[in-house]
Amino acid sequence: MTTTPTGRTAPAAPFPGAAPRRARRRRVAPYLFVLPALLLFAAFKIYPIGRSFVISLHQTVGGTERFVGADNYARLLHDPLFWTALKNTAVILAVQVPVMLALATGLAVALNSGLLRGRTVFRLGFFLPMVTGLVAYGIMFSVLLNRDYGLVNWLLDLVGAGPVPWLTDPLWAKVSLGLALTWHYTGYNAVLLLARLQSVPAELYDAAAVDGAGAWASFRHVTLPGLRPALLLTTVLSTIGTLQIFDEPFVLTGGGPDNATLTIGVYLYQNAFKYFDFGYASAIAYALAVLIGILGVIQFRLLGEKT
Repeated sequence: MTTTPTGRTAPAAPFPGAAPRRARRRRVAPYLFVLPALLLFAAFKIYPIGRSFVISLHQTVGGTERFVGADNYARLLHDPLFWTALKNTAVILAVQVPVMLALATGLAVALNSGLLRGRTVFRLGFFLPMVTGLVAYGIMFSVLLNRDYGLVNWLLDLVGAGPVPWLTDPLWAKVSLGLALTWHYTGYNAVLLLARLQSVPAELYDAAAVDGAGAWASFRHVTLPGLRPALLLTTVLSTIGTLQIFDEPFVLTGGGPDNATLTIGVYLYQNAFKYFDFGYASAIAYALAVLIGILGVIQFRLLGEKT
């Protein structure tokens, strides 16, 4: 303690090393706050991903793991069931996803129209299927589409159309799966597109009308360009979800009939938990991850903003 010329007592000078220590604490503090989240992420995400890759290099024989290198990946190239599952998944991706996104786009435009009354109620109604559990709505569709006592065939019988083997015929099983997916996800994608559509300035539509553009021209030159980021998002999310699809075909048809609805997800599950071939199942998972990454890059190149 020192005394100033005015007689007041001046505070003691801080300890020479105090300021650097406080600065270090401030630098370290943010990392301490995120450390619990990082530890959980490492334990439940990074470690399982890395462990799965290690397992993909092994084969379980007699209850023990034997290192086989890339044999599981080479086996994929010569496995007809894997290619069947890949083809079925690709068909769903190429047919159901574009139809669903087209319906979602039309629905978003309709829900954004000022001519529609009670828009909030309609938005809620179309979004409700998304909150239905995957297993629950799969069971619901399996009951509705049952050949003998399903509601859909009962209604068709009233008009003389006759029963349709929705879940027992290879072609109709694919159609049934597509119907279920479209019912469940169209409203969700419509809400995403609607959120973007509401940010498109009304002045653009006014300017298009002044230039003599009709409804189709305004949709083509104003609505679709405005929806481009949302269309990219919904396309990428739908692609990832379709390539990983498991619950719906597993509950509806179990991958049948005659492997007509066998998807990569179902085939992965069968190898892991039916045949207990975890090494091959892990190889399938990594092949699927690579495929998703490649398609994601292609979609960003085709639909992303041009710079």
